[in-house]
Formats: sequence, C-alpha cells, structure tokens
Amino acid sequence: MFFAEPYEHFFRPLTGKYREQVVECLRLLYERLYTANADYGESLRREQIIEVFSEALTRAPQLDSEQGEGERRFKNLREQAGWVLNLLVDCGWLEKQVDGASLTSTYPFSRRGRLFTQPLVETNNTRVRTRHRNTRNTLNALDAFLARGEEHDLIDAWEYSERIVADFTDIISELEERRRELVREVESQQLVQQAADQFFQFMETRFQPDLAVRLSADSVEKHRDAINKVIGKVRRQSKERKAEWERNLRRLVPELVQDGRSVLWYMLDTIDERMRRACEISLPALRSALNGFTKRADIIIRQLSYMHRNNDSDLVELCSTLGAAENRAELLGSIGDSMQGLQLRLHDPGQVQLANRQKRRPVVTQIEDSVELDAENRRDVVIQQLLDQAFSMNNTELRSYVREAMGAGRRISSRDLPCSNAREMLAMGHALEVASAAADSSEYRFEVTFTGERGENPCFEFDEFFLELKQRD
Repeated sequence: MFFAEPYEHFFRPLTGKYREQVVECLRLLYERLYTANADYGESLRREQIIEVFSEALTRAPQLDSEQGEGERRFKNLREQAGWVLNLLVDCGWLEKQVDGASLTSTYPFSRRGRLFTQPLVETNNTRVRTRHRNTRNTLNALDAFLARGEEHDLIDAWEYSERIVADFTDIISELEERRRELVREVESQQLVQQAADQFFQFMETRFQPDLAVRLSADSVEKHRDAINKVIGKVRRQSKERKAEWERNLRRLVPELVQDGRSVLWYMLDTIDERMRRACEISLPALRSALNGFTKRADIIIRQLSYMHRNNDSDLVELCSTLGAAENRAELLGSIGDSMQGLQLRLHDPGQVQLANRQKRRPVVTQIEDSVELDAENRRDVVIQQLLDQAFSMNNTELRSYVREAMGAGRRISSRDLPCSNAREMLAMGHALEVASAAADSSEYRFEVTFTGERGENPCFEFDEFFLELKQRD
C-alpha cells in the first residue's frame, strides 16, 4: 500500500506554515540533480544538501503560523535546512544510504519522492510548451522497428502513442491557466501602459514562438500519414517475419495475449486508432482553446483602450463639479432640454434567436457484400415502380391533355374535359395545376375562371371553371 512504512506520513512536509519552503527545497535539489543545471552527482552528502537547502530557504517565504508558533524557532538557515532534511528523510522523500567502506552517508531521492517532485518543478515553469515529442518518438520507433526488426522498438512506439492525447490535454489545460493568469495580471495592474507592455511581451516571447510555430512544425496531422505508411509496410512483410514478431511479442508482453487475437495486429491497430483520435478529437479541441485565447486577447486590448481613454477624459471631474454646484436643478434642467432628441431603443427579444448548429450526418463506412435479388423481390420492385409511374403526372402531359381537349378553340369548360380512361381521369384531377407558374410555357399561359356552379361527370363532382389559353406578353 502507498501509505505504509516508510511512506505513512509522505505528504506531511507539504502541510503547515513551512510548506512553501519545503517545496522550494525539493525544486532546487531536483534541478541540481536531474536537469541541465545539475552541478552535483547522484550521491549527495549531508553538507552538500544543507548548502542547497539554505539557498532555497532564502528564496521561499514563510507562511503565517496558525498554531501560534514562535517566529524564532530556528537560530539560522543551516539549522532550518537540517530540520527540512530530517523531515524529508523521515517522511520518505529522501533516502539515507550509508557506504560501508568509507562510512559516509548520502541522501538521494526515493523513487516516489522523485516522481512527486517532478510535477512541482514543472508547475513552477512559466514557459508554455507544446509537448508533441511523443508523436515524433512514435514515428521514429516505428521506423526503427521496420528497419531492424526489434520488437522493443514496436513496444516503445506503442507506449509513446499512448501519451499523445495526454500531451494535448496538458497543453489545453496549460493554455486555459495562462489565459486566466493573464486576465488577473491585467486586472491587477494600476498602470495601463505597464499592463499593456506585459501583455504584448507575453504574446511576442511566449505565444508566438511556442504555439504558432510549433503547431505547424510538430502537428500530428503532419506525422499521421508517415506513421500510417510505416504501419502499412509492417503489415506487408512476409508471413515468416510476422510470425517471428508475433512469437517474440507474446513472450515480451504476455499481458496483451488473448485467445484469437494477434498481439502484433492489436498494437498496430491501437497506434493507428490513437493517431486518428489525436487528429480528429484532440487537435480541434486545441485549436478551439487557441481561438478562446485570441478572443480573450482581443477583449483585453479593448479593455486597455477603454481604461486609457477614461484616464484622459474629464467625466469624473465634471460629475464632481456638478455635485458641488448650488444650482444643480437649473443645470440638470438645461441638460434635459438639450437631450430631448435622444431616443433609447431596445432590441426586440422575439427577433433574437440562437443559430441552430448544423448536425453532421453520420457517414456509414461499413462495407457489405452485394446479394443477388431473388425472383420474388425483383417482382416486388417492378410492381412498385409501375405503381409509382401510374399515378405520376408532369406538366408537359397536363398541357398536352388540355390543348387536345380544346381542339381548335382557346377556351374550355371543366364539364367538357374528357374522362374516358384512367390517364384522362388522373389528368382531369390535376387540370387546375396547368395555371400555376411552374406549368407555364415560354409561349403561352392558362387562366382559370370559376363560374360558381357545381358540375359533375362519371368520375368527379367539382366546382365548374373555365380554362382559357392566352399568349404570354
């Protein structure tokens, strides 16, 4: 279990009024051991750690005591550094190792202490970073696997691809945090010019170099095609080579072995699926976060302009003068007379509507084998087509029916429209449609005039009307 000896009180150093100083000691010790600023070996003696902690204690502030402890608990920084060292050893952040030959003690990080100190160091970093190195590492490991055929390279590529989506999540959350910090910094600044200088310095020195350039150079869309090509080449290798890879992978990663499933194919499919999710889900989310960041930048610029404009105006002074004036009623009356032409109008809430987002129609990509229709199904399809054609009537057929019924004349009553067969009955039922704009021809048009009387024939009972043919103007 995690909270067992010697980690029973692992997080105790991070509570109390000295927690900020302890965190600073851990950060500085980690930087001196595991970063580019390392100036010690892995084994540090007590005196070396006391020097590092003394330097860290001068940087970090001491929080106010809630238990009423005295301000002079420690005589000097070395005594406090020794207390911090003993506390970290007792709680499991550092380990005490004794060399039996030289009888000297060293204090390296414990494994859990190093893993928990790393995020403390990264959160103190003020630089926005896009961590797309896992995409390049996946491609490089797949290339190495294809070239050398070592199964460990494929396992590395599979592990790198697992952290690609996590990289996007980290940068999105970091961008949101930077946006909120930027807003707080601008709102807390008393001088508008100083706030504006800090904002534009952030845009030029952090935003542009770290995001705009690297998103184009390290985009997952750029490496996705290359990764897919390498995966395709691996799939096209000889059966003997793929069988050898399968046997070695089953031996190296037995936790992925399942009945009826190839470990090699599973790892390749998983890498391809992770790249697809990174391109189709995570990358649009990152672009949306960037869009929100730029919109916030526009709001900040407008806010700074407004604040600068207000500082140069005399509105506050005028209001103070008006408030101290004895003839305020007279002045307000004259102001009201001069503002009689001012009109205040509000938007009609009934006309304000939210635009409905267009829903994307799902694309069915499933491939099914074509099945030959049997005689019964073909007969049903033919009957359905004939039924659809039997009750269809287009504009050309309607005009021909009415013109033939008119003969040489240019006017005909609905009583005289022929209705001797099914096609004529269907055409008579749609006869009024010849007068619509869609049924008009380019040379002539039909005009309908109702008589107000009722008529009938063997097929219909109808309101009598006249159809008159007229030349188009």
